[in-house]
Amino acid sequence: MTTATAPLSPATGRSFWQESLFSTGPASLPAGQADRPGQPPISAPPLPEPQDLTHTWVVAAEIQVEPRIASIADFRGSFKAAAGQRVDALEVYCKACRRPYETVKGRPCEEKVDNRHLIGGDQSIRKKRKLPPPPKGVRIIPGERIQRRGIGAYMAGVTRPR
Repeated sequence: MTTATAPLSPATGRSFWQESLFSTGPASLPAGQADRPGQPPISAPPLPEPQDLTHTWVVAAEIQVEPRIASIADFRGSFKAAAGQRVDALEVYCKACRRPYETVKGRPCEEKVDNRHLIGGDQSIRKKRKLPPPPKGVRIIPGERIQRRGIGAYMAGVTRPR
């Protein structure tokens, strides 16, 4: 039922609703009436959680292993070290922003704020890469256009001699 067709009680007549439309404060119903009977009160949406800007520290290590463990580590990409084995730390850095511990200690992780430093800086202001000049005495002759899409490109790559 819309408000235009809803029956109005004498306590909450048309004048109340018209006044509540133009009031600057929150509209309040006359005493004894709930504004949303049977429903919980409206609450503000929850505030977003603050972003975790801490670093994820990792250590580049050097561990001496026997040949059998070396082959396992080469094949699997990981291995189990013996308990109590001494590990030499080569470098300590943040896994996310890839910056050394000494330079970013006590500052928030820049990768979680803005990761432009990982792609070589701001692309809009960075200078474009220059092509190296051709060697002296060499003339560049443009070739035919290479088809890079479709079945023709596939067949050209498959049938091309090595």
